[in-house]
Formats: sequence, structure tokens, C-alpha cells
Amino acid sequence: MSADFLIPLLMLLLLGAAAWKRVPTYDLFVEGAKEGLRTALRVLPNLAAMLCAISLMQASGLMDALCRAFSPLFSKIGIPAEVAPLAIIRPLSGSGALAMLQELMETYGADSRIGLIACTMMGASETIFYTVCIYMSEAGESKSSYAIPCSLAGMLAGVWLAGMFF
Repeated sequence: MSADFLIPLLMLLLLGAAAWKRVPTYDLFVEGAKEGLRTALRVLPNLAAMLCAISLMQASGLMDALCRAFSPLFSKIGIPAEVAPLAIIRPLSGSGALAMLQELMETYGADSRIGLIACTMMGASETIFYTVCIYMSEAGESKSSYAIPCSLAGMLAGVWLAGMFF
């Protein structure tokens, strides 16, 4: 049996078990889809504001200014200048960070020091502001209290360790 049939087989087993237990699967699916749409509508304004702010940062040159401003700090902790933009964009945009990672891999290679640091940074960090935005919107919270500072501290620890060990 190949792995291609694993997901369809699991789906059939799930549907079979639901039918055996007489669970209204279609009704539950529709209810879940409705709840997903409600969640998307609650999150959309915050997500749009965050994406707009990221676009403005990149278009205005603020991202380049931040890279230049933080380059002395990054060099002290062993982060090459080529990876600095990734460290700045990663908490803001997952797709932007992934595009930067791809560019670094194509330019320097995955086994280079820059490639190893970039991959470690991607694996040891999260799109913090996106995640907090989604979570706070869904939880109905307006204050993030310590979530953002603690998340940024954890990310900075990952960045620092990546620079120290590679």
C-alpha cells in the first residue's frame, strides 16, 4: 500500500466510524464551516491593518533603515548583514520571510553559514505579530500584555543562538 492512499483511507475510516455511531457528519461539517467564516470575519480587520503596516514599512524604506540601524547589534552577536532583513521581517510576515529565505538559499546555498543561520532563524521564530493579532481577535482581547515582549525575547534568543553556533 502506498502513502498516496493514506489520507483517503483515513477519511473513509472516519466517515465509516461516524456512520456506525450515527453522527450527523454533514451537519457538523456545515456548522464548523459557519464558525470558521465567523472567525475569519472577526479577524479580518486586524489582519488587514497589520498587512497594510508591513507594506508601508517596506515601501517607505523603513525596513532598510531598521536593517542599517540594527546592523551593529547583529554583527556583535554573529549575524551576517545578509540575514539581518530576515530577522526583522520574520516577526511581521511569514510569506515575506519565506521569500527572503528562498533568496538567501539561492544566493548562498543551504550549507553556507548564511544559509544555516537563516534556516535556524526561520525554525526558531514565529510570525509574532500575525499570531498575536489572530489570537487576540479570536479571544476577544484588546491588550496583549506580555505576549509580544515575551515572544520577541524568545525570538531574539533564537537569533542570538543561531549567530553564536554557526
